[in-house]
Order: sequence, then structure tokens, then C-alpha cells
Amino acid sequence: MSFEPDKFIADNVRAIPRSGIRDFFDIVQGMKDVISLGVGEPDFVTPWHIREAAIYALERGRTGYTSNLGLLKLREAIAASIEKNFQVSYDPKNEILIAVGVSEAMDIAFRALINPGDEVIYHEPCYVSYAPSIAMTHGIPVAVSCRAENNFSVSAEQIEKVITKKSKVLVLNFPTNPTGGTMTRPELQKIADLAKRHNLFVITDEIYSELTFEGEHVSIASLPGMKERAIFLHGFSKAYAMTGFRIGYACGPHEIIEAMMRIHQYAMLCASIISQEAALEAIQHGEADTAEMRDQYKVRRNFIVNALNDMGLKCHLPRGSFYAFPSISSTGLTSKEFAVKLLEQEKLACVPGSAFGPSGEGFLRCCFATALDKIQEATVRMERFVKKIK
Repeated sequence: MSFEPDKFIADNVRAIPRSGIRDFFDIVQGMKDVISLGVGEPDFVTPWHIREAAIYALERGRTGYTSNLGLLKLREAIAASIEKNFQVSYDPKNEILIAVGVSEAMDIAFRALINPGDEVIYHEPCYVSYAPSIAMTHGIPVAVSCRAENNFSVSAEQIEKVITKKSKVLVLNFPTNPTGGTMTRPELQKIADLAKRHNLFVITDEIYSELTFEGEHVSIASLPGMKERAIFLHGFSKAYAMTGFRIGYACGPHEIIEAMMRIHQYAMLCASIISQEAALEAIQHGEADTAEMRDQYKVRRNFIVNALNDMGLKCHLPRGSFYAFPSISSTGLTSKEFAVKLLEQEKLACVPGSAFGPSGEGFLRCCFATALDKIQEATVRMERFVKKIK
């Protein structure tokens, strides 16, 4: 009898699909002259003073472990920044944990909170890891569909319709990947009231908060009665162009942070000390860098959204993040068909909206975190493609 390793794979892992983004970009590998509006990564190099902080940490021999919670001086700087920019006060000693990116912070938050069979509500289209991460904790993902006509915001009424006795956690991500949707203070207040009424715990992923172009960014954790029932997630990848440093953090009630730390200490032990030293420099002295990048993203956003609408692909104006999410339903193609044909015929890579859940079908994610001249050429190629298929 031949040995079959695949039979040893856990059932809940077997059921998890490959990332729709990575699966699609396997096709891109090896192709020449491709313009990519695909991977959600800033095209800016990490600012020099931040890279220099990492280099200096190496030169000083800062190469050991840190506390499981992370460098205290970094947690103190994060606490000061959050109080200033989000109006929430956290104790850096026991209410903040430094993680290996927001992805790890999200994962250990789910593992700390979810028992098998607990329902976790999230809005969709959404970042590709949410539903699989919930499933890996043996929780039950419950999606609430967001619509373009509502600028991809989510309402308390929509959330309340899916709440059951098993509902335990609500996940919010504003500004949203992949839609660029945002929320107003009154809308968030209704959701906060709902969470308290139904005793839901909230995980709020605010990694794109600094990339808000219009209006104020409000954290649900800052609303009355919400700090004690929320985990605030943030990081350095998007605002400071530090994707490869893999530094994120979680803030919340010390009991929850302690539970997350117990998982983190055995899974990761601690985040890289060199990356933490760079993050400290970023949060203390990187505000001007973020503002400059945000201004560039806004110029690119305005160009690509106008171009998409002009070619007949209806696209709302994203108020945050660096993603445009045009509808391609008028072409008669599915999201994947459109994306594959666009890549094959015009060598332009965008992500099918279906990669972000069933609610994303009929849309395409176009990341405008790339140089304006490339975006201009990308829209020329896309318009040529649209004219051929219409």
C-alpha cells in the first residue's frame, strides 16, 4: 500500500482555499512587460531614516529577543500615537502587543476569542484572510454583503439581520481592502450600540487609517463603552511602506492581550527586534513621510477612478486605502475571466473581485500604489481591452 501524506491533513485546513490573490499571481510569474495593479504594497521604498534605524540597531548589536509583548519603548510610543490620533488611551505595559504584522495579530485575536461553533460576523468584500482565519479556529464565518451604491460601508441594520445566539465577534476593516470603503461617526455609533446590545466583541482592523483622503477617520474603539469590548489592530506596512518589516500591533483589554500573548509566545515568541527599532523611528518621526505618500496616492486615485469611469467601468471614489474597485459587470465576463483575459491580451494584472468573497464578483481590484506613469499606461491598456470585448 502506498503512503498518502494528504490523508493526514486536518479537515478544517483541507477545506481552506488558496488565496485568490496569490493563486492569480502564479499566472503572472514569468510573464514579461506586465504592469501590475495587483499586490497591495506601496511602491515607495521605506524612508531612509527608518531603514537607517534598522541598520543602526544591527550596528549596536541589537539582535536578541525582546519581551513577548515587544519593546516597551515601542509600546509607549504606540500608546502616545493612538491617544493623539485615535483618542483611545491604552496602558503600554499590559494593553499593547507587538505582532509579526497585522495578519498575525488578527490570527491570535481569533484564537484567543473563538470557541468551536462561535459565529464571527464580518463585512464583504474583504481581505482574503478573514474567513479562512476564522475557519482555522473552528469558528463559523458569517459574511454581510456591502454594496457599491452605499460606497461599500456596512450598516448596523445589515449586521443585526445575521446575529444569532452563537454570534460572538464582529470584525470591521475601515478603510477597507479591497473597496476603499469608509464609515462615518454616526454609522459607527449605531454599530457600537448594536455590539453592546447583543454583547458582541469587536475586532477593528485599521491598517489603512492614515490613508483616509476625505472626512475624519474614526475608530470604533474610541466610542463610549467600546474600548473594553474591542481589539484595535494596526501596523506599519501601509502608512510607512514597511511591508517587509512585518510589524503590527494589537491593543485591547489587558485580559484579552494576555490571552493573545500566551498564543504569541509559543507561536512567534516575539517580533524581530530590528524591525521593532525601525518601527519606533517610524512612529516617532515618520508623520511627514506618510502625509507625502498619502498626497501621491490621492493624485493617483483621482486619475484612475476618472479613467475607469470614462471607459465605462463604473467606479465609486474610494475615500481611503489605495484600491479602486470598478464594476466589470457591463462586459458580460466574470471577474476571473476579465482579469485573466486582461492579463493575457494586454499584460495588465489586476485581482478578480471574487478573490475577496462572493460579494466581490462583478468587480476588479486595481491597486494604485504604483507610479503614476504606470497607472496611466495601465488605463490605456485596459480601455483598449474593454473596447475589444464590448
